[in-house]
Amino acid sequence: MSHSIERQILKGSPPGTEHQLLIHRFGPSDAKRKAYIQASLHADETPAMLVAQHLLTLLHAASSANRIQGQITLVPYANPIGLSQFINGVHLGRHDLGEGGNFNRSWPDLFELALEELSGKLGHDIEQNRDTIRKAMRSALASMEPRSESGHLKQLLALEACDADLVLDLHCDDDALMHLYLTPHHWPEGQGLAADLACAAVLLAEDSGGGSFDEAFSTPWPRLAEVFPDVPIPRDGCFSATIELRGQADVDDHLAAKDAQAIFRELQRSGLVEGQAEDIPALQCEATALEACEILRAPATGIVVYQAELGQQVTSDTVIAELVDPEAEDDTTNRQSIRAGTSGLLLCRRLRKYVQAGESIAKIAGRDPLPERKGLLLDD
Repeated sequence: MSHSIERQILKGSPPGTEHQLLIHRFGPSDAKRKAYIQASLHADETPAMLVAQHLLTLLHAASSANRIQGQITLVPYANPIGLSQFINGVHLGRHDLGEGGNFNRSWPDLFELALEELSGKLGHDIEQNRDTIRKAMRSALASMEPRSESGHLKQLLALEACDADLVLDLHCDDDALMHLYLTPHHWPEGQGLAADLACAAVLLAEDSGGGSFDEAFSTPWPRLAEVFPDVPIPRDGCFSATIELRGQADVDDHLAAKDAQAIFRELQRSGLVEGQAEDIPALQCEATALEACEILRAPATGIVVYQAELGQQVTSDTVIAELVDPEAEDDTTNRQSIRAGTSGLLLCRRLRKYVQAGESIAKIAGRDPLPERKGLLLDD
């Protein structure tokens, strides 16, 4: 049995306060394979924290039975700063109220950081090169001097994930079906995880434009392989994914236990936990480009009344919602239709129904890339 708990104190907390990062470590510290799993980097996405608790139960049982063969690091809440952000009883955990900005944006570019340390250090042994690259990433991160509490949090989390073979970042959307974000070079490798989670969509992007946590660890490897074509570098040096655990209101023990089991089976398939994983169920979706996922936005401030249901297959020009103007004096002109611009699956909707002009109100997972979907592909 090997299980330890570590608490890291965040630097830069205001006087009289202290934020702690709780880290569970399972398995032998010298194991060659490692998984890193974190929950609720967006601190108001509660389903992720419940799934982490159910996964913790499974890992405790596996540890007691000496079945954990690799290193497994679980952070049951990745954002103690966001967990404390309440204003008038409303939890606001997506953006940093101190510094501003989305907690899941602008993560360190490990490609650039590692590149500076790798010149002349890579050889013809692919496993040794993997270790050398991970050491370079760790060294670069460790040498950073964060200027704020949020910066220190990013440094600590990145240090935990940078040398992992498997990185899973647990999130949820607003009101949504289960879906997965991956980089294209990890498909079809990710089919088992997507099928086990019963994903309604898998969205692929080489670079989603926001510097998200999962891409910080998956994208450096193919980029380094292109820069150093004469030495063997594993393009799949880290399988990293963002799991969107449905919507914010889906906080349910039955769902969380099922999701934790799916993640646990991925750990088994990855050789981190001893035991034969159950047969993979049938995949419920195909992977599509994130550029093909349309984000519908409110044309004005008003009340959103949905006319299409989650999971509905829609076509271009389908009315997804109507926007009601509470200031309108004439009830014959107080509504305007918000129509789909593509065909696909209605994947996400806004849980809060009073929205501002320009605010996203729905996502449609389509098949054909949309010409306007460039740059920042994520909804900030």
